[in-house]
Amino acid sequence: MSEPGYLEGACVWHGAAMKDHPRWIKQFPAAVLEQIDAAVRSVKDIAWKNVDRHNFALPDGKAFFDEVREELENGSGMVSMRGLDVSRYDAEQLRRIWYGLGSHLGTPMFQNYRGEVMREIKDEGMGVGAKLYGATVDSSGKQFLSSGARTLSPGQLRFHTDRCDVVGLLCVRQASEGGVSKLASSATVYNEILKRRPDLHALLCQPIARTRFGEEAGGEHVVYNLPVFGVREGKLTSHFSLTYIENAQMLPGVRKLTEAEHEALRMLLAVAEEQSFEMRFAPGDIQLLNNHVVYHGRTAFKDDASTGQDRMLMRLWLSVPNSRALPEDHAVLWGDVSAGKPHGGIAQPAVAA
Repeated sequence: MSEPGYLEGACVWHGAAMKDHPRWIKQFPAAVLEQIDAAVRSVKDIAWKNVDRHNFALPDGKAFFDEVREELENGSGMVSMRGLDVSRYDAEQLRRIWYGLGSHLGTPMFQNYRGEVMREIKDEGMGVGAKLYGATVDSSGKQFLSSGARTLSPGQLRFHTDRCDVVGLLCVRQASEGGVSKLASSATVYNEILKRRPDLHALLCQPIARTRFGEEAGGEHVVYNLPVFGVREGKLTSHFSLTYIENAQMLPGVRKLTEAEHEALRMLLAVAEEQSFEMRFAPGDIQLLNNHVVYHGRTAFKDDASTGQDRMLMRLWLSVPNSRALPEDHAVLWGDVSAGKPHGGIAQPAVAA
């Protein structure tokens, strides 16, 4: 458990001040955009999963990618890379480009037990109802798979983090209405709760039961304990998704949350909303978020396929080489907690010999 104390640094920001701040907006250098064109031609006969930073060469990109990683780890924790014209490429070319860029930034990680390393995020018609703090069952009352509920429904997406150092989203198409990204500094949320309600802050630094339901094969039977807030060497990690907490509460034998713990979780959501800002993707925008220090959500959206405005993003989960060390008790989720080591991703089922 972390010793309570206020966090400092560029990762502690308020949405109203950060919304139009130039530090997290990074335009692709013209030379790198030209090299992306050359690189995508050079890998035209290679499957996108086999693209890497060697065969997708961007010789003038090193300083740019170093700057991006520095902002993600030691700056605000978020970057919007802009300037890529997605209209110039077909779907397969975009997959090669995005996977190539991801490979220059870090190591793509598995996003589910099926071994997917790139996912298309779009409306797949999953309606959801409400339980506890929001959606945990579908309209028929059946428990849903959390990854689908969090990312594939057009309904509002609650603040959460993903199970990787950095989540990257390439916007291919935007919805006709809504679909606005909501971002909040989890370091600011940490500080605000500590200032206003240190009693509730202390509860968020204590283990809370989660389940791997929807993430891993057989995960509905796996419960683990993890605090919402953890600090090591002055750096925060906050893994937070109410979906997994709510699902754990439905399982027999799991300790039920106290009313004070419920209050702490409600306060976290309220403070995140209060301290957040909204930004709307444009096609070609790439959003990168450090999950240890940034919560993200999304407003509801409406598609209009007849006008080509049906929201579709391509998502990568990345482990980055300059990642922070994590608290030892977070190994249950992240694996190796050493600095600069591969963190997170979804473990793959063992293959019988």
